[in-house]
Formats: sequence, C-alpha cells, structure tokens
Amino acid sequence: MQRIVVTGGSGKLGRACVRDLLDHGYTVINADMAPPKEQLCPFVQLDLENLAQTMEVFSGRDWGHQRGVDAVVHLAAIPMPGVQPNETAFRTNTLSTYNVFEATRRLRIDNVVWASSETLLGLPFDIPPPYVPIDEECEARPETAYSLSKLMGERMAEQYCRWDPSRKIVGLRFSNVMEPDEYKQFPSFERDPGSRKFNLWGYIDARDGAQAVRKALLSDIKGSDVFIIANADTVMCRPNSELVSEFFPGVTLKSGTAANATLLSIEKAKRILGYEPQFTWRG
Repeated sequence: MQRIVVTGGSGKLGRACVRDLLDHGYTVINADMAPPKEQLCPFVQLDLENLAQTMEVFSGRDWGHQRGVDAVVHLAAIPMPGVQPNETAFRTNTLSTYNVFEATRRLRIDNVVWASSETLLGLPFDIPPPYVPIDEECEARPETAYSLSKLMGERMAEQYCRWDPSRKIVGLRFSNVMEPDEYKQFPSFERDPGSRKFNLWGYIDARDGAQAVRKALLSDIKGSDVFIIANADTVMCRPNSELVSEFFPGVTLKSGTAANATLLSIEKAKRILGYEPQFTWRG
C-alpha cells in the first residue's frame, strides 16, 4: 500500500491525517472542495456528490500516469449537527459516502477507512447511556439528521462488504477532534462541566485520530467494522465518579475505570487495531 486518497484532507482531522501518512512514507492526494491552508501534497478539488468525479479522482489518472490508488480515507463531510440545515447534512453525508463506497467497489479499491461519529452512541445523551464507559456493543442511537447520516454510512458499509467479503471498510467513530492550540480552553470546562456532558467529556487529539486512521489502513481485518476513537482521558480534572453521579445518576460506572479515563471506550480499537493514544491536553 503506497498511494492513498484522503477526502476532506483540508479539514482539521484531514490535515493531521495527510501529515501523518506522509511522515510514514505514503504518497497522498488530498481530495476536497476547499483548498488546504498549507499544501503538503497534491490537491484536487472534488465534489463527492458527483459519482463521475469521484471515480475519476479515485482512478489515480489525473497525475500523468496509469497507476491506481491503493486505499481511500474518507473524511469529507458536513462535520457536525447544526452547521447546515438537516436535509443538507443528511443528503451530503449520505450521498458522498455512497459515492465513495461505490467508486471504490467499481475500481476494486478494497481498503477503505472512513469517518463515522461518536454521535451514534446517543449524543447529546438527553437519554442517559446504559453504562459508562460506553462501547460499540451499545445499539446505535442517532438523535440528529447528522448522526442518522452516519448510521446510513455504517449500514451501507455492511452491505458493500456482504456483496464482497474480501473488502475492508472500517468506520472510525471519532470523538470531538481537537488540535493542540485548542487545549488552552480546557480549564474553563471545570467551571461548567455540563457544557461537555453531551459527549461524556470526550475528545480526540487530531494527531491520535490520524494514528487510528493509519492503523486501520494497515489492519488485515476483512469486512465492515466500527471503532470508537477517543483519547485515553477526559477533558476534565474532576473525577468520573463525581461527573457521572451528578449528570447521570443511576448510570453504572464500570468498576476499574480510572478517575479521568475516557468514558468513550477505546478498548476495541486498542485490541484489534493496536491503537494507543500518544497525546493528552494535560501536557
């Protein structure tokens, strides 16, 4: 595996992913609607709602040769609920993910990693989680049009891999992506812990998100699968026992959970992908 197309490579997680793959010796093409702030690799403007355009870019023939593409990392999307009308978010995310899966099927690109979302766990948890740390065993519970679009992506991945069990389509349920310069705001969460209740006080450092993408690409698993990707700790100094007792009374905090350990379980990603967070806002 050498040549990788990253859709959404101009975004927050996309930038970190492009840099990480380049640092590990891969050839990367950033396919996005928006040009990157810093051009680290070849860039091609791509409307993923257009299947013909997607096919052309994924064929790898725009750069003066006939080499194909070995893998696709699909990060491009409306990034969160509330930033676009619901219909726009659902259409854009669902159709673009369909086009990625369909184009890779036709071109026989069998290694696809894509950005699903922590929102499928039931965010903003107006209905409390059944237990914490919450994990992939919990049934998906989309509460917004955005998270519903991500559920459609996961279900499409299952069917594409049913059609061809030799394929790999890995969905990474990323937590709230953060860059290091955003860590200066974290101490303010202590004054208003309710402001971060919506995702169980979780986050993912963009650099660790990129690590998860790379390890998912390298994994030899087959079929479709999903993994929660978060950092090893919460955004809080206040211990989990106090937070859960105050904001989710009656919800079981699994025994052995450390005081500031993530409440978005990453045990499956660690076990199967070899994912190990390297960064923390704590310095």
